Amino acid sequence: MGEFLAIARITAAPDHDRWLVPPCALAIHLCIGMAYGFSVFWLPLSHTLAAPACTSLGQALTSTACDWRVSDLVWVYSLFFVVLGLSAALFGAWVERVGPRRAGLVAAGCWAGGMAIGAIGVGWHLLWIFWLGTGIIGGIGLGIGYITPVSTLLKWFPDRRGLATGMAIMGFGGGAMVGSPAADRLMAILGSPAITMLIMAAVYALAMAAGAIGFRLPAPGWHPPGAHQVVAGGRHVPVNVASRTPQFWLVWCVLLMNVSASIGIIGLASPMVQEIFAGQLISRPNIAFEQLDDAQKTAIASIGAAFVGLISLFNIAGRFFWSSLSDRIGRKPLYLLMLALAGLLYGLVLPTGPALALFLAAFALIASMYGGGFAAVPAWLADLFGTAQVGAIHGRLLTAWSTAGVLGPLLVASVRDDRLASGAARASVYGPIFLMLAGLLLIGWLAALAVRPLPAHLWQDDPAAAASTAGPPSTARIRWPLRLAAWAPVLLPLAWGGWFTLQKALLLL
Repeated sequence: MGEFLAIARITAAPDHDRWLVPPCALAIHLCIGMAYGFSVFWLPLSHTLAAPACTSLGQALTSTACDWRVSDLVWVYSLFFVVLGLSAALFGAWVERVGPRRAGLVAAGCWAGGMAIGAIGVGWHLLWIFWLGTGIIGGIGLGIGYITPVSTLLKWFPDRRGLATGMAIMGFGGGAMVGSPAADRLMAILGSPAITMLIMAAVYALAMAAGAIGFRLPAPGWHPPGAHQVVAGGRHVPVNVASRTPQFWLVWCVLLMNVSASIGIIGLASPMVQEIFAGQLISRPNIAFEQLDDAQKTAIASIGAAFVGLISLFNIAGRFFWSSLSDRIGRKPLYLLMLALAGLLYGLVLPTGPALALFLAAFALIASMYGGGFAAVPAWLADLFGTAQVGAIHGRLLTAWSTAGVLGPLLVASVRDDRLASGAARASVYGPIFLMLAGLLLIGWLAALAVRPLPAHLWQDDPAAAASTAGPPSTARIRWPLRLAAWAPVLLPLAWGGWFTLQKALLLL
C-alpha cells in the first residue's frame, strides 16, 4: 500500500494527458462542496422526535428527549469552515510531502467518515456526536480535500493557472447545487435524515477515492506543449519563508475582506430580498414587509429561495469566469477590478434603493466575484511564491476564510439587529450594511494595490527540477474516449444540479 501511494508511483510519464487530472479534482470538490448545502438537513433534523424543542444549547447537548433547534444545528456550519481553515494550514505541508493520492484518500476518509459518524449521532440523537463527526472530522476532510486538488492542478497547468484553479473550485461551489436536491429527494423517499446521510457518505467515499486514485503528478521540470518557459516545480519560495512576507499577509487581507464583505450578506440573501422588496415581489408594490399577511409571506418566500438559487449559479460561474480571466489580465489587476466593482455596487448602487431588476443584477455580479475571489487566489499565490509548495501556502492562507466566516456574519448580524432594535423599517435596514461592506472592500483594494513581487534572494531552486530548466515536454496524444469517460461522471451530476437550480432561479422572471 505504501508503494501504491508513493509520489514516485504517481509521477506521470511525458505522454500523460493532463486533461484527465481535472475530473479527479472535480470529483473531490463536488463531494466536499456539500458543506455549503448542509442547511437542507436543518429542518428535518429539528423534528426527528416530534417532541418539544430543547430550551438551551446545554440541554440539546446532553438530552436525548427533546428536539434540536435549528440554532443548535447550524453550529456545524461554523465548524465546517473554521476547521477547514485550521486543518488546511496544519496539513498543507504534509499534503505537498505525501502527494495528492494519499492526501485525497485521507480527505475521503475524514469527510465521508465524519458524515457517517454524524449520521450515527442523529440516530442516537446525540448532538455532540453529530458535531464531532460532521463538523470536526468532516471539517478536517474539507481542509485537506480543498487544497489537494488545487495544488495538483497548479502543477499540471503552469501556463493556465487561473483556468486550473477555476476548474477545481468551481466544483466546490457546485457541490451544494448537486448534493442539496439529492439529499432532499432521498429524505422524501426514505423518511430518514440519518439513512440519507449514510447513503451520501458512501457515495462520497467512492467518488473521492476514485478521484484520489486517479491523481498523477508531472515529472519535475515538465512543461506543457508550447510553454517552454513555464515548468512544473522549479524555483519557489518555501512555505515558512512565504508565510512571513508582507505579500502573503496582504493577500491574506484581500481574501479576508472579500469573503467578509460577501459571506455575511449572502447568508441573509433570502430574507433580505423579501424584506427590501416585500409586496413588489407579488405585484403589490405599496405593501411593506410588516404589512404582509401569512399567505403573502409564504408567496414571497419562494421568491427568496429563487434569489438564493440565482446567487448560487453566479457564484459557481464566477469561480470559472473570473479565475480564467486572470490568465489574460493578471491576478493583481483582476482583484483590483473585482474589489472596486463590488465596492461601487455596495457603496453607490445598492444603498439608493434600486429597482428590483438592478438589485438582482448587482447581487448576481457580487456573487460571481465572491466565487472568483476564492478561485483566483491559489493562482496568485503560485505567481508570487511558485508551485512547489503552493498547497502548504494556500493552506495557511485559508485561515483568512475561517476568520471571515466569523467576522462577516457577525458584523452583518450586529448592524441588522441594532437597526431593527432602533425601530427601523425592515426595508431600510440594509443600507448601512451595504456601506459597511463597501468599506471592507476598500481595505481589501488597498491591500491588493500594495502587493509587489518578492525579492530574488527569497527564491530557491527545487533540487528535483534543477537538472533541467526546460524539463521533459508533454508528448500526450489526445484520447477523446478516455477524456469522455473521465469527464462524464463529474459533468453529468453538475449539469443535473445546475438545471435544478436554474428552474428555481427562473421564478424571479
